[in-house]
Amino acid sequence: MREIVFDTETTGLDPFDGHRIVEIGCIELLNCIPTGVTFHRYLNPERDMPPEAFNVHGLSAEFLKDKPLFGEIADDLLTFFGDARLIAHNASFDFNFLSAEFERIQRVGFSRERLIDTIALARRKHSAGPYGLDALCLRYGIDNSRRTKHGALLDAEILAEVYLELIGARQAQLGLAERGVGIGNGLNGHAAIRIREVPLAARVTEAEREAHRAFIATLGDNAMWREYLSRENG
Repeated sequence: MREIVFDTETTGLDPFDGHRIVEIGCIELLNCIPTGVTFHRYLNPERDMPPEAFNVHGLSAEFLKDKPLFGEIADDLLTFFGDARLIAHNASFDFNFLSAEFERIQRVGFSRERLIDTIALARRKHSAGPYGLDALCLRYGIDNSRRTKHGALLDAEILAEVYLELIGARQAQLGLAERGVGIGNGLNGHAAIRIREVPLAARVTEAEREAHRAFIATLGDNAMWREYLSRENG
């Protein structure tokens, strides 16, 4: 199952007041494991940057003026999304901004039904708040020390960890790893493999081994299988 955890940064709180997206960051999950594949773009909002927004994410109009317009990255974004489920924190906020951007370039975006809101998941799992991203990191012991300002890709990386905690996938993966038969996960896409302490019993019978040796004998002196057979015999 493929899922995309994503976040946006904007010039303000309401796209209907003329505010625009200035950054989008996406993290790919495959069967609840981060693959290391990401999508990240800064965008030229074609307008000024209010001080209140700059104080949140630190992206200035000067920095963004040579970045692509949303219409230039729209196809790449939709291709990256594919038909995956889309996970965001306060998903309606990001959906409204993306819908406004797609409408501005007269393109069809994606349906709201594909969204999973991690705030809604947190409210169902925990009867009492708070439900902010920093608060959930504190609850689950997730390191968010790099989050001195909001950043779409960094926030998506952190949210991916929070999401896996909310759906119980992170604990399940770690439990399998502790038993030596599964994998852990990391946001760099690296799997933590543990070797079985006791090897599984061989399923090949001695009669089958003997038949295999007889077959190899018919292949000639230079057959590759002879090398493996000599290793097997020590």
